[in-house]
Amino acid sequence: MKIAVLIPCYNEGRTIAKVVEDFRTALPDSNVYVYDNNSTDNTVEEACRVGAIVCHECRQGKGNVVRRMLRDIDADCYLLVDGDDTYPAEHARQMCCLVEKGADLVVGDRLTSTYYKENKRMFHNTGNRLVLFLVNQIFHSNLHDIMTGYRAMSFQFAKNMPIVSRGFEIETEMTMHALDKNYVIEEIPVAYRNRSMGSVSKLNTFTDGIKVIGTVFRMFRDYKPFLFFSILSAIMLLAAIALFVPVFAEYLHTGLVPRFPTLIVSGFMFMASLLTFFCGVILEVVAQKHRQLYELVVNNRK
Repeated sequence: MKIAVLIPCYNEGRTIAKVVEDFRTALPDSNVYVYDNNSTDNTVEEACRVGAIVCHECRQGKGNVVRRMLRDIDADCYLLVDGDDTYPAEHARQMCCLVEKGADLVVGDRLTSTYYKENKRMFHNTGNRLVLFLVNQIFHSNLHDIMTGYRAMSFQFAKNMPIVSRGFEIETEMTMHALDKNYVIEEIPVAYRNRSMGSVSKLNTFTDGIKVIGTVFRMFRDYKPFLFFSILSAIMLLAAIALFVPVFAEYLHTGLVPRFPTLIVSGFMFMASLLTFFCGVILEVVAQKHRQLYELVVNNRK
């Protein structure tokens, strides 16, 4: 099986050489690709020194880098890992073997292993739990880690995944796409270790966290439109009822409707609720047709 180890990098000069050497040792028959994303340190020099295949992506953001990697490289199995030396190479062989046995996406699960002990940024832990809860509720799944940067992919999955994200939302987008399109997902617990001294995370807790949450809701809308718009419709219906009930109660008591503006707003909210509901019905049909078309396209590419 032809294996490509993909390492997106931005200013990882302190750790990239060790990461490349570790994965070349774990997977001696693989090709190790380092895609530099406008690094200003010695990342490129260090990667070249240890024999990695170094390429460049000028558009900033991890999503842009992964998109370029999957377009450029052909392999039977793609192993994606960060260049910060937080994921050990000892799990690489097992993850690739699962792809060889038929898995489309193998997720290196940090959260049931050492992540919460090693990671010292409290809001990262909260954000991981929130995203995990939302995705599992939307897709009725039982995954244990959504945002890990350590995963293996089959050729079919990698070449048929439309990547829209530009930044760190890529992992969430990848997982939700796999769930929606019924790809085979496997998880294995992997040890996670904190960054080494001097290595700095590029993930902004709040800015990137908001982008990830936005990606979850955007893909919820796109992949589950009936459920998404039904929830919005129910919220507007409850608001319309809350506005209408006092007006109606006063009418029953006095025979008068003194608060016409409230009644009018209630009527508009009710109409908006109906329109939103039927938008969800129509978009659900479109989404289902899109899934059918996706299956036809994937089958014709085999």
